[in-house]
Amino acid sequence: MSAAYKDYGYRSPELGWAHAYLFPQLKAMLGPPAGPVLDLGCGNGAIARALIGEGYDVYGVDASESGIAIANAEAPGRFFVLDVSSGELPAALAGKRFDVVISTEVIEHLYDPRGFIAFARWILQGGGEFIVSTPYHGYLKNLALAASGKLDGHFTVLWDGGHIKFFSRHTLEQMLREQGFEVTGFAGAGRLPWFWKSMLVKARAV
Repeated sequence: MSAAYKDYGYRSPELGWAHAYLFPQLKAMLGPPAGPVLDLGCGNGAIARALIGEGYDVYGVDASESGIAIANAEAPGRFFVLDVSSGELPAALAGKRFDVVISTEVIEHLYDPRGFIAFARWILQGGGEFIVSTPYHGYLKNLALAASGKLDGHFTVLWDGGHIKFFSRHTLEQMLREQGFEVTGFAGAGRLPWFWKSMLVKARAV
């Protein structure tokens, strides 16, 4: 197994191409800065640090040691290495109550997305909101991909560590409800409506 598969090997602290088009929608869903926010699967901390720059109180966790090293070099003391399958937060965050958990473009990489959502729900056991983004898959978009001959490239198996789950709005919202969330918002991001690159779903812990 290659090192790139185990750890994405982040080299730059910059906001990635996907994060750049997600950020405005994410900020709109968050609303004005308020209580603490946890970025679950923060990568190199690009989204979290952009939010910090806008006045939000954000912390981040990720399994990538290289990503967390970059994140802490830019914003020390706010980012921690964590395997989410451990089912607990790092000791430094264990006593902190988070009002919001965010996760951008992570859930599609996971073998156990239900467990991931359940972990977010556990973090929000005192109440709060979960905002999750993932690539959008819907009938019209998939039909256009098939008609244009790009379906194989879109669902490629040739990217080590790539996407292994493909969500529609319906399936993502259903999974959130199964794990104790009430869906309260939806937004598409990138491209035209119904052909979005990604979608963001906002849900409240109930």
